[in-house]
Amino acid sequence: MNHHYTYEQLFDFTYNVFKKIGCSNEHAAIASKALLSADLRGIESHGIARLSGYIRLWEAGRINSAPDIKVIHETPSTAVIDGDKGLGLVVSYYAMQTAIEKAENAGTGWVSVKNSNHFGIAGYHAMMALQHDMIGIAMTNASALVAPTFSIERMLGTNPIAVAIPAKTQPPFVADFATTTAANGKLEIAQRKQQDIPTGWAQTKDGKQSTNANVIKEGGALLPLGSDREHASHKGYALASIVDIFSAVLSGASYGPWVPPFPAYVPMPQNMPGEGLGHFFGAMRIDAFRTKEDFYFHIDNWIQRFRKAKPSEEYNHIIIPGDPEREAEERHLREGLYLLTPVVEDLLQLSKRFSINWH
Repeated sequence: MNHHYTYEQLFDFTYNVFKKIGCSNEHAAIASKALLSADLRGIESHGIARLSGYIRLWEAGRINSAPDIKVIHETPSTAVIDGDKGLGLVVSYYAMQTAIEKAENAGTGWVSVKNSNHFGIAGYHAMMALQHDMIGIAMTNASALVAPTFSIERMLGTNPIAVAIPAKTQPPFVADFATTTAANGKLEIAQRKQQDIPTGWAQTKDGKQSTNANVIKEGGALLPLGSDREHASHKGYALASIVDIFSAVLSGASYGPWVPPFPAYVPMPQNMPGEGLGHFFGAMRIDAFRTKEDFYFHIDNWIQRFRKAKPSEEYNHIIIPGDPEREAEERHLREGLYLLTPVVEDLLQLSKRFSINWH
C-alpha cells in the first residue's frame, strides 16, 4: 500500500528528526533538502526511506551531528576535506561549495573527502554547479557489497558517478548512475514489495546468478555494471575502482572491503586503512574552456539533435540523461509523494521516539 504526502510534510518531519539528533538549523535544512531530493527525483531507495538508517548510525556513534568540517590540505584548484564523521549529506554540501569556489578562482576545482558518511544521491551534489555556469561531478565509495569480475568476495561499493552539465534553452544534462547493474536500494525496494529481482543484478555467495532480493543478506554480492564477463562486467568493475581510488585513496578515507557498512548492525571492518567514507567532487567553469555563449549554443544543439534521434519501434522518443528524474521532480512537487507502508512504519517509529508529529 502507498501513502500520500506533500514534499513540505516530509521536509518538516525530516528537518525535525535531524534537529533532534543535534544538527544545527542550517545542517538540518541542508541534510533534509539533499535527502529528499532523491524522493523528488524518483530515486526513493536513497530518500526518506534511509532516514532511520542514518539515525541508527548516529545511535552507534558513527555519525557526528555537530561536525567540524575543515580543509586539511589544499592548492589553488584542489582540496582534501575532513568531514569529522558528519552526515555525508552535509559534508558533501560544503565540499561541493569548496570545489565551486576553487573553480571560480582557478577555472576548475577538485575536492576529495575523508571521514564522511553516506551522502544520498550523487546527482544532487553534482547539480549544485549548474547555477554557476559550471559542470559538476560527484562520486562516492560505499559499503562493500560488490564482487569484482571473476570473484565471490565483496570488495567494492555501488560507487556512483554523477555529471551535471548546464544548458541554455534545454534542461541540463544530468547523468547519475551506480557502477553496478543495480543499486542496493533497488534490492531493498524489492524486499519491501516482496518481489524477486531480475537475473543479472546479484549472485549467491557461491557466485551463481540469483533472483532472490535477500541474497545480499545471505552472503551474496551485487554485480558490477554489465553483470558478467560476456556482457562487459570488467568495465563496471573498472569504473567502481576508479571511484573508490578518487574518493578514498586520494583523500585518506577507507577503501575497498574496509569501507564502513551503511547498516549500523554490521560490524566495522578490521584494520581499516583510512577514516570513514570517501567522496570526490569536481567543478569546471565553462568559460575556462570556451566562451559561455559558444558552449551553450552547442550543448543545446547537442541535446536537441539527440532528442531527434530516430527511436526504435518499441519506443516513441529518446531520453536525455536527467529527463526522467526532472519530470519526476516536477510531478512530485505538484502532486506529492507516495511512500510504501514499511517506510511509513519506520517513520512512525521515529516520530514516537523523538516526539515529533507525524501526519
